[in-house]
Amino acid sequence: MQVTETLNEGLKRGYAIKVTAAELEEKVNEKLAEAQPEVEMKGFRKGKVPMALLKKQFGQRVMGEAMQESIDGAMNEHFEKSGDRPAMQPQVKMTNEDWKEGDDVEVEMSYEALPEIPEVDFSAVKLEKMVVKAEQEAIDEALGNLAETAQDFKARKKGSKAKDGDQVVMDFVGKVDGEAFDGGSAEDYPLVLGSNSFIPGFEDQLTGVKAGEEKAVTVTFPEDYQAENLKGKEAVFDCTIKEVKQPVAAEINDELATKFGAEDLDALKGQISERLEAEYAGAARAVMKRSLLDALDDMVDFDLPPALVDAEAGQIAHQLWHEENPDVEGHDHPEIEATDEHKKLASRRVRLGLLLAEIGQKAEIEVTDAEMTQAIMAQARQYPGQERQFFEFVQQNQQMQQQLRAPLFEDKVVDHIFEGASVTDKEVSKDDLQKAVEALDDE
Repeated sequence: MQVTETLNEGLKRGYAIKVTAAELEEKVNEKLAEAQPEVEMKGFRKGKVPMALLKKQFGQRVMGEAMQESIDGAMNEHFEKSGDRPAMQPQVKMTNEDWKEGDDVEVEMSYEALPEIPEVDFSAVKLEKMVVKAEQEAIDEALGNLAETAQDFKARKKGSKAKDGDQVVMDFVGKVDGEAFDGGSAEDYPLVLGSNSFIPGFEDQLTGVKAGEEKAVTVTFPEDYQAENLKGKEAVFDCTIKEVKQPVAAEINDELATKFGAEDLDALKGQISERLEAEYAGAARAVMKRSLLDALDDMVDFDLPPALVDAEAGQIAHQLWHEENPDVEGHDHPEIEATDEHKKLASRRVRLGLLLAEIGQKAEIEVTDAEMTQAIMAQARQYPGQERQFFEFVQQNQQMQQQLRAPLFEDKVVDHIFEGASVTDKEVSKDDLQKAVEALDDE
């Protein structure tokens, strides 16, 4: 077997691989000899089929396997000796297309090698970590929002008309063709107008009713209603309005705190403060991560595999085009050309991606099964009722697993660099942090 270099320019590599006819013949014979003990053929006992007959019966198929194994072996041996790591799958093709049995096999292999990644002195990376304390104003705002979600209702003045959002307390009896039906009656039922908890059109007809009023509400059950005997039927509900109540926010006190699982109001304020500061810390980390990537991009430079950059630029151009044309689904659209701006961004992404991958590999950083499971479950929650199907889909889809694993790995590498970098805390206001986060989207 011969491997001859034909191209060595930058990161581009080319090799001619020759597998001699004698080597192929030897490999075919080895494979047939290995299979011979298990072969059964009419007229012969198991394992006693002559080699010549085996070659005639299975030689062509085994020859194909031998060729593939020989070429794969030559490639693997080359990568082990050279230390090259191909950026993408090598391109391999036979150059003697008129090959026939007894000829040598000649193959051309080309690829782009991954570059040597320089070492980075983490201590030379200077970063500022924005620190925001939960201010009383923000805590009070959060308490107010909680009070609204825990709203109560109090009676309106006598004679007041019910408005959207009000609670109407009533007795009602529903009838179809003049006959009351099971489940169509209730007493002292509290219905919030606008909640859409009743049949379409029901709540709209109660807008403007007053306490003490009787109202006949006529509606038609939907065709897909769960009760078979009511599908598509017109019904009349005789309603007696007992009370009309307006929504009022709950009072901010210990009672409100216990509704949200806290011991008292002070404990609830403490929980809110911790939650707010955790949110601020998450936003501050995103800002510091961008600063880190900018610093690494300035510190490190090396040749990039053109194919990787072109592929990344194409993906960026394609994604941005779809964001600008949200009505177009799939790939039924004109060819999208990557611009110089796309290629510039792609170069940054590829450079940083290769650098972080190298740092993570040297630091032996891995994403654990538990971390992957947690990430999958977080994604699955976006598909209520189909969580199990989504989980099984991801387990069977290597590409989807990689899409989930990649950001987890990157964040672990970033945290590893943070530990070695020179990080200075900088106390700022919530508004300053917000502006910094908004600036991330503008870049």
